[in-house]
Amino acid sequence: MTVFGAADVARLDDALSGLPGAGPELLVALDLDGTTIRHDTSLSRRVSQAIHAHLEAGSHIVIATGRGIDAMMLVAEQLELPDGMAVCANGAITLSREVGVVEPGIYPGARLLDYTTFNPAGEIETIMTYVPEALLAVEPARGPRRLSAPFPHGELVGSSVILPPHQLAGDDATRLTVRAPSLSAEQLQDRIDGLGLDGVEYAVGWTAWLDISPFGVSKATALEKLRQEYGMPTSNVLAVGDGDNDIEMLGWAGTGISMGDANDRVHAAADAKTASVGDDGLAIVLERLL
Repeated sequence: MTVFGAADVARLDDALSGLPGAGPELLVALDLDGTTIRHDTSLSRRVSQAIHAHLEAGSHIVIATGRGIDAMMLVAEQLELPDGMAVCANGAITLSREVGVVEPGIYPGARLLDYTTFNPAGEIETIMTYVPEALLAVEPARGPRRLSAPFPHGELVGSSVILPPHQLAGDDATRLTVRAPSLSAEQLQDRIDGLGLDGVEYAVGWTAWLDISPFGVSKATALEKLRQEYGMPTSNVLAVGDGDNDIEMLGWAGTGISMGDANDRVHAAADAKTASVGDDGLAIVLERLL
């Protein structure tokens, strides 16, 4: 059970005191899974109301997720968000959500603005050698993802094709996902740490789910480009997240807040922590700025 006590509240209030209140001078970068929505993908009414209160006040809300485009768009629809910006695939993809937009190979309502790709052939070979039980998914910016085998039911959204492992790689990859249902997150982390995956970025999630991204790409790098386009100082940026793939983002933001049930690495990167996702920790943060 995650404890969010008086000392945590005081530290949170102190961290948020340096930000402007809700309005056009505030940029808010929100992770999705484990931050905005619960791990079972359900959405708290309180969290939804807090986000919409910020939108009504004029705050710039940017989704920053490890999810691909299709899965991100489903959450944006669940949140009933208006048009806006999103960073997907841990920073490899930046897009705008625009009602009525249709692009070939892209989820309806999404306009692809920027993306970074790599060829994960070497990483696939390494994973297949040392974690042979792993399931692999290569996600291009456009078109269906390529799978080595079906993932557990409900874990992937959008179209996929199953191919032999040697046909998965390509220069169009924005992300390589490694899923090992028979392992815990800690076991997968231990297996991966010893493989020397140089030249890429990688982070293990709260389950045995590993995302491998192009080198130098993170949520923070994509968000920094958006911050510059908004013409907003970093001191006016709030970021909230819970996973290892949020560490760079939390350190980059003027104020980074970790969710209460995050691990110690994530907490260390943040300025303060809030309550867990199950206790509406994001709403607690956003409500203090209204």
